[in-house]
Amino acid sequence: MTQDEKLAQRRFFFLQLIRFSGLALVMLGIAINVGQIDLPSELGFVISLIGMIEFFFVPWFLASRWNKGGR
Repeated sequence: MTQDEKLAQRRFFFLQLIRFSGLALVMLGIAINVGQIDLPSELGFVISLIGMIEFFFVPWFLASRWNKGGR
C-alpha cells in the first residue's frame, strides 16, 4: 500500500468516525426530546442540531479542505 493510499484510508476512517459521532449526538438529542433522559427539551434540540451539522457539513468541509491543500 502506498503512502497516498494509507493517507486516503485514514481520512476515510476519520470522516466515518465524525459521521458516526454526529449520528450519536442526534440520537442523544432525540432521547432528550422524548423524555428518555431527564434534561430540558431545548437542550435536546440544540444537541440534535449540532449532531446534524456534524453529520452533514463537517465531513464535507474537511474533504474540501483536504482537496484544496493536497496533503
